[in-house]
Amino acid sequence: MPPGATEARRAAVLGSPIAHSLSPVLHRAAYAELGLTGWSYDRFEVDEATLPGFIEKLGPEWAGLSLTMPLKRAVIPLLDEVSETAASVEAVNTVVFTEDGRRAGDNTDIPGIVAALRERGIEQVESAAILGAGATASSALAALARICTGEVVVHVRSEARAAEMRQWGERLDVEVRIADWAQAEQALRAPLVISTTPAGATDALASSVPERPATLFDVLYDPWPTVLAARWSASGGAVVSGLDLLVHQAVFQVEQMTGISPAPLTAMRAAGEHALAAR
Repeated sequence: MPPGATEARRAAVLGSPIAHSLSPVLHRAAYAELGLTGWSYDRFEVDEATLPGFIEKLGPEWAGLSLTMPLKRAVIPLLDEVSETAASVEAVNTVVFTEDGRRAGDNTDIPGIVAALRERGIEQVESAAILGAGATASSALAALARICTGEVVVHVRSEARAAEMRQWGERLDVEVRIADWAQAEQALRAPLVISTTPAGATDALASSVPERPATLFDVLYDPWPTVLAARWSASGGAVVSGLDLLVHQAVFQVEQMTGISPAPLTAMRAAGEHALAAR
């Protein structure tokens, strides 16, 4: 049993809406596997207005927080330090409370994307395509900054989104080319396609999956598979799911909050798969 395993420590995921978050399932599975009997992990409905008050009330038993929408940017002014990774996309999804009482923010989505791809044997790609241009797209771009040696084509619906993605490209030192959503089927020929769109947004693209597709990373996990992911897999292409991302980013969170490494990836994934199947 690790030192301090029976000590009462708390962690939680915050966001709005939060009821369907899988984070408690993943983190509790990790605690069980690691023998951290004194640790608990909950979920709380918190929005931007109530976030400062929530954090101020936390006691010394708190180890960390996971943050989902709409809190990833709102939390930054409340922190004592922010990692270079989180600062690069102005988004924090992990807060760790240090022993000296400081609040440290990080972003585990970015290394989570890289780790999920590496697990499938993808260490580097010559080019890539991103479908969509929301908050997840900027994290995807930051991940591609680490593994893509060439151009990233981003398919967007609006000029405002296009401008944002150009700015992220300059900031992250990634060669970004903007393309209209109407040409999104062309993206499917890329060595790596990352879909960051809401449910249903890529369904119409399924009929355009090439005969020999490469790799699709679809950040959705419920419902799963998406229409695009199902067709991609049926055509022989490799598919990385949103659950893969969720598990890998949670692994990094558990390691940071507990100080124990490695976190139990296999047990966490199994718990996530079981919870999704039960839905």
